[in-house]
Amino acid sequence: MNTRMTFLAGFIAAAGALAFAYYLQYAHGLEPCPLCIFQRVAMAGVGLFCLAGFIHGPGATGGRVYLALALICALTGAAIAARHVWLMHLPPDQVPACGPGLDYLIDIMPLTEVLTTVLRGDASCATVKGAFAGLSLPAWTCIYFIGLSLAGMLGLLVAPARSRSR
Repeated sequence: MNTRMTFLAGFIAAAGALAFAYYLQYAHGLEPCPLCIFQRVAMAGVGLFCLAGFIHGPGATGGRVYLALALICALTGAAIAARHVWLMHLPPDQVPACGPGLDYLIDIMPLTEVLTTVLRGDASCATVKGAFAGLSLPAWTCIYFIGLSLAGMLGLLVAPARSRSR
């Protein structure tokens, strides 16, 4: 499989995950919490870097750069999703209190404080709003990000070998 098709597959995987998230939101009324929104941003980052790699069709070095950027987004998304799952499993007395919405936080705080506040989490993030096969949606998202990360790491390992064989 050539590099462009690998990037296309990564883009389709990320776009499919985002489409499913929006389907759950608009067709089933599952409103995303701030951590869910951050996971969507990370997934969009994976998709955009993969799309750029597909459109650009870079050489070996450029391909590794796009892949590394997509991998950083996937690892960041996995970390955010893991934090989300951790919050969901806290005992009720340890769950942070509900905070203001993300829109309000963005309006009144600098970006660094917004990031810190959201990653700290609150009760809206600790509530299981949807599950499939016994796992919460953030747990599935974490697994998906881990899969994308493993694919990206594999791509980084295989890319140098591919470029040497040409």
